[in-house]
Parts: sequence; structure tokens; C-alpha cells
Amino acid sequence: MAQLLDAIQIETAPNPTTSIIWMHGLGADGNDFVPIVQELELPDVPIRFVFPHAPIQPVTINYGHRMRAWYDVLSSDFAERTDKDGVRASQQLIEALIAREKERGSPAGRIVLAGFSQGGAMALQTGLHHAERLAGVMALSTYVPIPESLDDEDCAANRDVPVFMAHGHYDQVIPFEYAAQSRDLLAAKGYSVEWHEYPMAHSVCMEEIAHIGAWLRRVLG
Repeated sequence: MAQLLDAIQIETAPNPTTSIIWMHGLGADGNDFVPIVQELELPDVPIRFVFPHAPIQPVTINYGHRMRAWYDVLSSDFAERTDKDGVRASQQLIEALIAREKERGSPAGRIVLAGFSQGGAMALQTGLHHAERLAGVMALSTYVPIPESLDDEDCAANRDVPVFMAHGHYDQVIPFEYAAQSRDLLAAKGYSVEWHEYPMAHSVCMEEIAHIGAWLRRVLG
């Protein structure tokens, strides 16, 4: 099994049997989305939030500076930017977190993978390839990092998993059009995508948080 990443963990009540693993964006850390927990109007079930810290590594597009990153970003050209080996390495790290949540009492069907930007790309990559059906996949301001991997047979278990995608019209980090292409790709392959768009940049807004909370209440009951 891959190493277990350090993570911030928050339990909304004792003995949770539901887990949300939420990955941060490039250069941030697990603290980034902790404040949102109190704003989500969560379903009335005990939930464990896990906010892992990505490994520290050099990032090519940022002049090789070392920072927390789920994978290297090789270029500003989206056709060539993704370090696929790095994506797959972090996928195994997130799989290890899923395995721990199962051991601690959250079955796969009660686990949501969530993330923002790079973290959202990892939520899609890991969630859509996981061997057991998950509760849902939430991908904020992001894209499918390895589109061709969706043709793999091991995607079958989560073909019908609820997917929440959201993006800002004025995102200058991950252009809106690129995210929409990922949405269309998932829809064409039969995935059920709930799509939201907002007049914002590469960020999260209050309307989006309300939509996230409503979606979590639906998929977790």
C-alpha cells in the first residue's frame, strides 16, 4: 500500500461512517478548504472530512520551485501540460486514503472524493477509476487530467457515480472552455454530470458553496 499522506481531519459527530476526502489545489495545503465545512449545511449524518496535504515537489511551470503539488505542470499548453506519471502516483496516494476510510467504517458507497483545481483533477482521476462504486465525485475549477484513461475497463464500477463539476467564467488558470470540454467528454461517455458555472475567477463563491451543500445532501442522504 502507498504511504498515508498527512491530513487535517474533522469529524462532524462521533463514529462517522461517511467520509469526504477533499484535495487542495497547486501550492496550497489541506487547510485551504477547512473553513467551508461550517458553511455547507451538511446532511444529518456523522461525517469525517479528510483534507490531505499533497507531496512537496518541483513544478516546472513555476520555474522548478518546490511546493505542494499532486503532479508536475509541464507547460501552459493544456494538450501537453499534465505529468501523467505524477497523476498516477498521486492516484495511489489517494487510493490509500480511501482504503483507510473503509477500514475506519466508511464503505465505498459512503465516500465522496472532492477537490479544487489540481485536487479536482485528482478527484476525477481517482474516483472514476476506483474499483468500487463511490458516493460521489466533486471537481471544482478543474479538468479531466488523462482523458484517454476513461476508456480503461477498470472505470466500470463508477460509470454511474454522481459527478459535480463547477467552474468560473473568468478563470485565467484553467480556462472555462477547457473545463467545459472535460464536462462534455464525461457526458459523451455516459457519466452523470451536474454542471454549474459562475461569474468568478479561479476561486469558490457563496452560490457554489450552497450548490455543493445541496449536492452532498442528495448523494449522502
